[in-house]
Amino acid sequence: MTFALGRTADELIVGDRASVTKVVSETDIYLYVGMTGDLNPLYTDEGYAAAHRYRGRVAPGALTAGLVIAVISTKLPGPGTILEHEDLHFTAPVRPGDTITAFAEVVEVIPSRGRARLSTVCKNQDGVVVLEGEVVVLPPQRVQPARAGQRGQR
Repeated sequence: MTFALGRTADELIVGDRASVTKVVSETDIYLYVGMTGDLNPLYTDEGYAAAHRYRGRVAPGALTAGLVIAVISTKLPGPGTILEHEDLHFTAPVRPGDTITAFAEVVEVIPSRGRARLSTVCKNQDGVVVLEGEVVVLPPQRVQPARAGQRGQR
């Protein structure tokens, strides 16, 4: 099977940008809760959440952070990218039904180390920044196909 890999460190340029947009659904929240066991009542209990500082239910921050990961793993640099480091700050709540757009922009390329640094921002449908930060990624490397007669050799 052949996969289309993303851009290598040598192919990235400072200023390259990409984004993904997703509506955060009730299903997303309950799947996260079920998958992780994170039973925080801020995610699932409207009565409890109404008395909290945000005055209502919120989506787990990991869901918003996951949209940043979606940008880097599908678009910039793209498939084959490995996340090495993330420094994210959650600046406003994300609520069920919000439309979140995650943006990533290349701010530094370090081809000698096979890495790139990207700034990240997520905004809701009203343009409110809900997350901002930075990630360091290892873009994919081009793998040379095995030549005839070399299959299985190590």
